[in-house]
Amino acid sequence: MSHSSIKRIAISTGGGDAPGLNAVIRAVVLAALSRGWECYGIRDGYNGLLLPEQYVDGGLVRLTRERVRGITHLGGTIIGTTNRNSPLEYPIVDKDGRVQYVDRSDELVRNFMLHHIDALITVGGDGSLAIANVLAQKGLRVIGVPKTIDNDLDRTVVTFGFDTAVAFATECLDRLHTTAASHGRVMVVEVMGRYAGWIALHAGVAGSADVILIPEIPYDLNKVIAKIREREERGANFTIVVVAEGARPVGGEIIVKEKAIGRAERLGGIGERIATDLQALTGKETRVVVLGHLLRGGSPTAQDRLIALRFGAAAVRALAEGQSGIMVALDPPNVNYVPLAEVAGRMRAVPLDCDTMMTARDLGICFGD
Repeated sequence: MSHSSIKRIAISTGGGDAPGLNAVIRAVVLAALSRGWECYGIRDGYNGLLLPEQYVDGGLVRLTRERVRGITHLGGTIIGTTNRNSPLEYPIVDKDGRVQYVDRSDELVRNFMLHHIDALITVGGDGSLAIANVLAQKGLRVIGVPKTIDNDLDRTVVTFGFDTAVAFATECLDRLHTTAASHGRVMVVEVMGRYAGWIALHAGVAGSADVILIPEIPYDLNKVIAKIREREERGANFTIVVVAEGARPVGGEIIVKEKAIGRAERLGGIGERIATDLQALTGKETRVVVLGHLLRGGSPTAQDRLIALRFGAAAVRALAEGQSGIMVALDPPNVNYVPLAEVAGRMRAVPLDCDTMMTARDLGICFGD
């Protein structure tokens, strides 16, 4: 399909929200309109096409210049998102209450055709891009845009939302330093990141944490206690411990807070466990702060806005060039195209020999190993 045959495109945002989503939407809409294309937003991932009866506007919203005016700096997404009910494994509850998972992707592709949508730009993480890859294989024209605050997507140097999350977590650590020092406490700060430690590492280093526990390095609590004792001997009566939600002890498991039908498992609770154990074993007053969804909200940083706007514009350019089945990816100084098949379902963990890790170790930060 040549660019001249495109008349109408759709955009969907899936998975957890991230600062910068609205900037992507604005860039896509303005770049599409400049080429004479109509642009529609699908409500809540693909729910707008799979459950149209649940929406007053039928699940599809026309995105005009006016609809996207002044949204670059806003957190969240104006078309909504969801991290449950993947069209590839859609949960259907039968009359006996049993759950069956069905593949609704063929139905989804038909719905795109029924609405005369020529191409899709989908913004999401590994799950959303895996769905996009299947839709592309079924003949839908698809461009993926990488999005996650966790920064754990392969083949792109960075994802938008990450910088904002790290900046806020760092600000929180700055504030916790003063109260920790005043009371002589151990402060345990749990941050998001799922199975990768990018947020914990970057915020921990930038925010002068003493201990950083990440999923990539199973921790030994005795090493953390030794770090606290070592600081006390030097006259530092407080310790800041940053914990990624997916961190786990040597020989132990990641703590899963919730497993629900049709959605990814929800992590959390490791901060509370570590704080309880540290207080019991050191006798030091310990407090836990869970930053959780605070990292997802708020206004994106200038860097995240710029990356998001570049990704959105690049996605439309890719369609105009006849591309499909690719993800736009940051490969400084350029935005490149990467086959969706090479990124779908793949996770990028923190390399243990990367410069930031080496810097942290040179600064004396403890990783519990």
